[in-house]
Order: sequence, then C-alpha cells, then structure tokens
Amino acid sequence: ERECEWRMPSGKRIHIRTSRLVSFTERHLALLEYEVTPLDDASIIISSQLMNRQDLRDDLHAKPEEEGFDPRKAETVEGRVLEPKAKHEREGRVILGYRAVNSGMTIAVGMEHAIETDDEWSCVSHVEEDLAKHVFRIEAKAGNRIRLTKWASYHTARHVPVRELVDRSKRTLDRAKGLGVDAVRAAQREWLDDFWSRSDVEVDGQAALQQAVRWNLFALAQASARTDGGGIAAKGVSGSGYGGHYFWDTEVYVMPFLTYTSPGVARNVLRFREGMLQAARDRASEMNQLGALYPWRTINGQESSAYYAASTAQYHIDADIVHALMQYVEATGDAELLARGAIDILVETARMWEDLGFWRTNGSPVFHIHGVTGPDEYTTVVNDNLYTNVMARANLWAAARAVERLREEDPAAHERMVSRLGVTDAEVVEWMRAADGMHIPFDDELRVHPQDAQFLEREVWDLANTPAEHRPLLLHFHPLVIYRFQVLKQADVVLALLLQGQHFTPEEKQRDFEYYDALTTGDSTLSAVVQSIIAAEVGYRDLALEYHLDALYVDLANLHGNTPDGVHVASTGGIWLAYAAGFGGMRDHDGEISFDPRLPEGWEGITFRMTLRGTRIRVRVQQDAMTFTVEEGSDAVVWVRGERVLVRDGRPVTVDLDGQGPLVDES
Repeated sequence: ERECEWRMPSGKRIHIRTSRLVSFTERHLALLEYEVTPLDDASIIISSQLMNRQDLRDDLHAKPEEEGFDPRKAETVEGRVLEPKAKHEREGRVILGYRAVNSGMTIAVGMEHAIETDDEWSCVSHVEEDLAKHVFRIEAKAGNRIRLTKWASYHTARHVPVRELVDRSKRTLDRAKGLGVDAVRAAQREWLDDFWSRSDVEVDGQAALQQAVRWNLFALAQASARTDGGGIAAKGVSGSGYGGHYFWDTEVYVMPFLTYTSPGVARNVLRFREGMLQAARDRASEMNQLGALYPWRTINGQESSAYYAASTAQYHIDADIVHALMQYVEATGDAELLARGAIDILVETARMWEDLGFWRTNGSPVFHIHGVTGPDEYTTVVNDNLYTNVMARANLWAAARAVERLREEDPAAHERMVSRLGVTDAEVVEWMRAADGMHIPFDDELRVHPQDAQFLEREVWDLANTPAEHRPLLLHFHPLVIYRFQVLKQADVVLALLLQGQHFTPEEKQRDFEYYDALTTGDSTLSAVVQSIIAAEVGYRDLALEYHLDALYVDLANLHGNTPDGVHVASTGGIWLAYAAGFGGMRDHDGEISFDPRLPEGWEGITFRMTLRGTRIRVRVQQDAMTFTVEEGSDAVVWVRGERVLVRDGRPVTVDLDGQGPLVDES
C-alpha cells in the first residue's frame, strides 16, 4: 500500500492511495486498487495498461542501454520473446494471449475494471498486440473520492493452447468479481496471519532491524509460497536476474527456513528436485559418471551455465540437495517421502561420489575427490576442496543409513527400491568405506583446513589495497588472474563449519574463520550471513553483527548494485538462519536440535518459531535465559548447551544461560 499527497505544477493538490495484491490463495489472480481524491476541482485521467514489456517497441517504453557485461543479469534475447496469438476485448474486459517463441510455453493475461465516483467520467479503450489501455477521464470535484479497481488474471502452461488459457482467464476474472474485493482481501489476510504465526522473527527494542527482518521474511513468502512444485529461482519472481534459473542456494539457504516454518512448501521444493532426477542421471552419464549429477544452474533439469569452471564443476550441489532432504526428513519425520521415491536421490548421488572419487594408499587408504569447484567461485577446478569432501562424506553416510533404515522400517518399500535401482549390500558397504576414508585436508603448520589441496600455495591477494571501484573482482579482473591468488568470492570452508560443524572442534572453527575471513571479498550475497553465524559462534560478536547488517540490508539498500534485477532470495533465507542459527545458536546435526545462543551485546531478546515433527515451538532468547513454548502440537525435545529439554503443550520451559558464549578480543 502507498499513500501520498501530490501538488501539481498548477498548484492543485490531489491525494492518492494505491494498493496492490498478488493473491496467495487464488493462484492466478492479482488485485490493484486506486483511490484518488482531488483536494481541488480537477480534470483527472487514469490510464490502466496491460503491457508486454519484453517485446513492446516504442519510444515511450524503450529500454535503457546497459553498459558492460554482468553475469548476474539475465541474458539479452534477440527478436521477439512472445508471439501474439490471441486478443480478446469485450465489455471492458481485455485478454492478451502469447506463445513463447523458444520454449513453446503459452500465456494469457487479462484485466477488467470497476470504477466508483460521483463525478462525470468516460472511458476510452485501445488494444494492440503488445499493449492494451483503458483511459478513464473524470471531471472531479474537490473532496469526491474516485475508486478504480483492477482485476488481473495470469495463466501459463507448457502444452495448453492459448485459446484455452484465454478461457481460463475469463473464468478467473468471473470468479474474482463474484467473490468481491473484501473476500479476496480477507483470504489474503488469513493466509498472511498464518504465515506470520509460523515464520515471524521478533527483535526486541530494535525497530529498524525489526522492519528489515520482516521485509526479508515477506520476500521469502513471495518467492516460495506458490511454487507448487516448480522450484525457487535465485531471484524468486521479483526480477529477471539469472534468467529465472535455480541454483544450489535454495537447498542451503532457503530450505532451512521452509523446513522449520513451512514444511509443506519444503516438501514441494524437494519433489521438484526429485522430478529432475532422470535429467541428473543423464548429466552424470554425459560427464562419464555413475549415478546422478544435478546441474549447478538450471530451469528444466539440464545444465544452463555456459562457463564450466566456476559453475558446472560445482559437484557439491548433489550433497547440498541431500543435506536439505535429510534435514527435512529428520525435522518432520516424513519418512514416507523417502519410501515413495526420494531415497532414489540418496542412492544415485552416493553412486556418483563413490565413482567420482578414488583411493590413494600412503599408509592407510584415503579417498580423494579431484577436479571440482567448491562454493567459492574465485577458486576453481581444484583437488580435495574441503567443503565438497565434507559434504560428500555426509551424503555417502546419509545414503547408507537411509537404505538400512528403509530395510528395517519398511521392508516392502526397501524391496521396491532394490528392484528399481539394483542396490546391493556390497555397494552400500563401499559408500560407508568411502565416507570413512574421505580425505579432510589439514595444514599442521598454520593449523587450518586448506580450502583445497593447493590453496595455501598461492599468493595472497592484497584486498586492503584493492580500490573499491574494482569490486566485485569478477567484473574487473580476468578469471585467470583471480584464480592464481588466495582470495574468496564467498565463504567456502566457513560454510562447511556451519553445515557440518559437529566434525570440527571449537579451536579449528576459530582458526579457520580467522584465516579465511581476511581473504573473503564478500562479492557474493551468499557470504555475509554465513560469516555472521560463524563469527558469532567463535566469539567475534561485533563482527557478527556487522556481517548481519550487510546481509539484512543487501536488497533494501542495494548494497551490491543489482537489486533492480531481483531480490537475492538466498540472502533473505539466510536472514532467518542468522537469527535462528547465529544469534539463537541453533544447530541441527543428524536430527538433534541444539542451541548455544550468541545474542549481541545490549539486545534485549529475540523470538522465532520452529516446527519439529508437527509441533511448533516458540523460542525466546534473552541475555540470561532461553524460553521454549509449544504454540501448536504436543511436545518436542531440544538441547541447550548439553542439557536435554522436553517442551510440552501448556508448559513453557526456561533454561538459565551463563553468558552468550566465548568472546574474542576484536581490538
């Protein structure tokens, strides 16, 4: 909603209130309302348009010329994108229909209006292939409100003819008008009330932060609520950046929020990846590997990246997907998802890792993985990337455990899986052997985990003397220049410390964080939130808050200069993680939920919610205590600094805290 009072050059004043609603409950409906109240007599014109922005070619709507290459933007498409196929106009209703030239997908978009005013008015319509206009002229008297309601319908399909989508748009508009504005608004309010009851994060005494946090959470709702099995793109539906493609960001940054607050949506996202499994098998075969290899960047299951080194070589996406899958299964208890087919993802990704790696004997046999790229895109095609090895190990362990668990708990489903995939006992043993023998590099001299086998041999980039106008590095230096240095686009080893932190000691985490934080440019919006969480854990309290603010305002303040191309959805998911896992100290390792809070100095408290196996608990963190309350469901078990806590319906449990963890001298 927006509201303003506008003074025209003539001196006349007008009050304008606008409301835009894209329905969460009516999949194909949007509702726009304009209330215009002249404070002086005036002739008012309201032009309502339906526009094919991509293909419209005229002076008024010409697109500005873009300077330079930026891989974060959507590619420019030559020629028409949408081919006009239908144009319907009747009694003020307009519907335009198109067929996408390349994909063959179809779309129909319709609009209809209702105007309320006590003054004289007229309307002129103009409909072309790429632009439809309804122009309302009102001879308005001072104080008389003009209300214009615009209903818009959107229908798309892969194989349905345009004429059928036009009919569907008609039915959507008929139904919406039948429901009425108040009913549509009430349904939206009910949906959002439910969303906030599950998802809200409350920050006591920090009004500005509170507003920013809720903006990020709302952006997550927009990106994920109506995916309906279609996946979550890097920019959601907020812009054209990255061409609408999906990355591993969803599983690592967005899925935790969905798993713990909207598990039904999380299940849909996982089913989306399950539906891509055959394409992942085909890609593995193309790459001369067994099993399945998911694409780093995709929109239909096929690899869509044109540059392999910093993208296609990121094999870790297999392990990221499995991480999200098992996190969901353990948090929800939804073993049925595995039994009905998702276990195929575990089996096929484990096969890929076991085939990709190799054994080298120098004393005891050690399992290595060579020729891959980790999350850090400034260091590519390396041997034994720590993040990849650590996550692949977890992937192999999870697959072996899941097969055995299915054998014990659902023998019939296990038998079907064996018949479907040809899994053998010997194969499962090899997965465990590879996981147990996985090489986890460690440098005894520096006492850190090398990001990869050769990382510490490279020259250190002089970030302190790199001018701000030369950032991000990827837009100003050739990749081969960047690849020769110790410099990071985003947290890599540090991300491993978060996702698989149970396998690192507190001392290792602090040393690794200190070493890699100095080398990290933060040129990726995926970095700040991870650095914030681990900084908080190891005792860099001020730095944790600094990184948190960078992540919190990355879009609100356009800190990376590309928010007009779309919201950074992974970063918005990371904001929830920053409160739950960072300041709240939540960790989920093998289904055990534990807390070790790290509240910033001077903060009164934070509150967030988590749904665990059907029970929603409210978690409140204060400087001297944590309180758990069941809001829905029966009971849940969590751990606070080694103490087991049983939370039951109607019985809030408070655990006293002795401070907010270790602190490092940051002077």
